[in-house]
Amino acid sequence: MADPDGRPTTDPVLGRSGEIVLATYRPLFEVPGARRFIVGGFTARSAGSMFGVSVVAMVAARTGSYELAGAVVAAGMVSLAICAPFLGRLVDRYGQRRVAIPFFLFSGFWAVMTVLTSLRGWPSWLLFITFPLCGAIPNLGTMARARWSHIFAHDPRNLHSAMSFEQVMEEVTFIIGPVLAIWLSTAFFPEAGFLFATVAYAVGVLVFISARSTEPPVVPHHERPTEHAYRVPGLVPLAFIMVMTGAIFGVNEVVTLAVSQEWGAPGAAGAILALYAVGSAASGLLFGHISHGRNLVKLLMLGTFGMAVLEVPVLFAPNLWVLAGLMLVAGMATAPTLITTMNLIERIVPKSQLNEGMTIVLTGLIIGIAAGSAVSGVVIDRVGAQHGYWVAVVAGGFAFVMALGTRAFLTRRELHNLR
Repeated sequence: MADPDGRPTTDPVLGRSGEIVLATYRPLFEVPGARRFIVGGFTARSAGSMFGVSVVAMVAARTGSYELAGAVVAAGMVSLAICAPFLGRLVDRYGQRRVAIPFFLFSGFWAVMTVLTSLRGWPSWLLFITFPLCGAIPNLGTMARARWSHIFAHDPRNLHSAMSFEQVMEEVTFIIGPVLAIWLSTAFFPEAGFLFATVAYAVGVLVFISARSTEPPVVPHHERPTEHAYRVPGLVPLAFIMVMTGAIFGVNEVVTLAVSQEWGAPGAAGAILALYAVGSAASGLLFGHISHGRNLVKLLMLGTFGMAVLEVPVLFAPNLWVLAGLMLVAGMATAPTLITTMNLIERIVPKSQLNEGMTIVLTGLIIGIAAGSAVSGVVIDRVGAQHGYWVAVVAGGFAFVMALGTRAFLTRRELHNLR
């Protein structure tokens, strides 16, 4: 920016430092066709972040049981975790568009059946069939990251920015999604959040896959590794760390909703979860600007340690206002941990298996969300709502122990693939 005399000025809102950080991400939007898949991916993932909270709100409102609600979410996440690596491999072999369209139609049908099951009061056990079958769809996050890996294959700086941007996008969707889901489910009818998420997800997927110019080409079959990506050394430890990270997400969603309900303000849960995502998104935005070229394994250790430690104060929040502030701080270690993990995967996994490799690790995240939702649901019903946050603290501790225990191995893998 400049004044009438041509002297540079500072944006009064962003400030000079804010402009410098945002400049890191500007080249991403200058790529032809990128804006379309960014918008489509953002829309679909915002809707995707609504499903878990929507199911909890829907089932708990209709049955009065958070344990049942957590179990339904867990079943859905397990199904997604089972389908995701298989679908990721199909995407690598046949391309994003050819795989996404048929599975999107299949998933959409079962999403509609989930809404009908709840709305019409059909037996609750049907939800353990309909909702899990919604999970048979390729992961848009991994497909978007695969596009950036193709676009910036020879530009490490912008690739790092792109991977960071993708995680910030994920976090922003978790600012929008839970708030909108809970507001719709409480202001209208219990199924409103899930129904809206289904429609918005459909629109987002269609826009995303219409950006054909940015879709990475399929590696010919004779040039592809014969073994599955899970055999790539280092991938399993990263997947375990993501299981623990996902558990923190699942715990925070279910427990925050239960705590807000217990303290007489169920509608506040969405805003509190949004603040958690705000903290994560803000730290991710800054992290993407300052962390390029740094030791990824050390960053992973720091991130996992932060996830465990920053969650502890949440256990002692005396009211929702304090809880909201503590959740804002607790989220600050999440995005850096996920960005670091995705960058490690991009370095250690062959390009021809990138979708499959990223999907396997993100499957760990999904399994963790399922486990966190289920375990915290049991703790809520049997011990008390706020005690459920202990599950998140323990999960963060396990993630740090794994990062610490595998640091030498992961460092060797990273350095080997840089040569």
